[in-house]
Amino acid sequence: MEREVVSLLSDLVAIDSVNPSLVDGGAGEAGMARAVAAWAAEQGLDVTVLEASVGRPSVLVRARGRGDGRTLLLCAHTDTVGVAGMDAPHRPRVEGDRLYGRGAYDMKAGLAAALVACREAAARSLAGDVVVACVADEEHASLGMQEALEVLDADAAVVPEPTELEMCVAHGGFVWVEIDVTGRAAHGSRPHLGVDAIVKAGPILTALGELDAALEDRRHPLVGRGSVHASTITGGEELSSYPRRCVIGVERRTLPGEEQRDVEDEVEVLLDRCRAADPTLDVRQRTLLVREPFEVGEHAEIVRLVREAATTTRGSAPPVVGASYWTDAAMIQAAGIPTVLYGPSGEGAHAEVEWVSIPDTVTCTRTLIAVAERLCA
Repeated sequence: MEREVVSLLSDLVAIDSVNPSLVDGGAGEAGMARAVAAWAAEQGLDVTVLEASVGRPSVLVRARGRGDGRTLLLCAHTDTVGVAGMDAPHRPRVEGDRLYGRGAYDMKAGLAAALVACREAAARSLAGDVVVACVADEEHASLGMQEALEVLDADAAVVPEPTELEMCVAHGGFVWVEIDVTGRAAHGSRPHLGVDAIVKAGPILTALGELDAALEDRRHPLVGRGSVHASTITGGEELSSYPRRCVIGVERRTLPGEEQRDVEDEVEVLLDRCRAADPTLDVRQRTLLVREPFEVGEHAEIVRLVREAATTTRGSAPPVVGASYWTDAAMIQAAGIPTVLYGPSGEGAHAEVEWVSIPDTVTCTRTLIAVAERLCA
């Protein structure tokens, strides 16, 4: 099995699938979709291509069971982040027990494991189906996952994001907010006419720092602390003018149990304090993007099945962990499909050197097969 997994993973890493929403001119997921669809068809698996967003295809690969069992969903994204600073990012390279290349770790190894597991499920003639959702755009807006969930139903799911062969049952979410401070444009020589929007933003930045410090005490037992930071700031036209506008881009990392409204209320309280200190402050907020946190009960059946399968394939029970980052698992769980993250180890997600463990990728594949045998039998 190792040779097949490495061969498929190498083929996937060799395909440029940089997300064009992150990098102008990025190749996107079309090449990955073609390769996955062709591989699946050669294996005798059902293939459905989804492309509601033109040029951003996702692929559903299905091993059909006998029709009298439950369905397991395996989900992996096909896009990657950019490759700036990397040496030959799309030339897969094996050194010892590691495979190098952009996307090897995040998360084409998980995709290869899921596809091979799906093929093996078909060979076992299980009662239920195994479906692999190979989705576009996870690194930006999750267009592929949203589209897939419109047509998919399943009884449980595993997302083989890289988890170091640990079982991840919770992770954080985020809310992106813009804080818009309005001033009054005027010539720099006429201070009595101008209102400096950038200076007006100063107390807001200080208040954001204070909020972040306060969040240190708000923790989840697996995910850790929430956080907030000023990600971007823009304003002003030229040095000789008072800036009429200053916009602060804010990211609030959320914990399971925290919702969009909680964050919006939190920011509004912060702004109200700034308004009280400066009655001339003209400021408002708007929410740009929300990704909810993820959590599945530790006693859910899929948690037990992954634990049992992983214990069998790796020889010991996997640790139960949480993660601070966000994944498509949150959307799957929110759709009513109990979900666990379980994937191989490695290093270099979004970094200039990226690699994945080959033995762990094989172990992940065997674990996914064992989960399918338990759930879909």
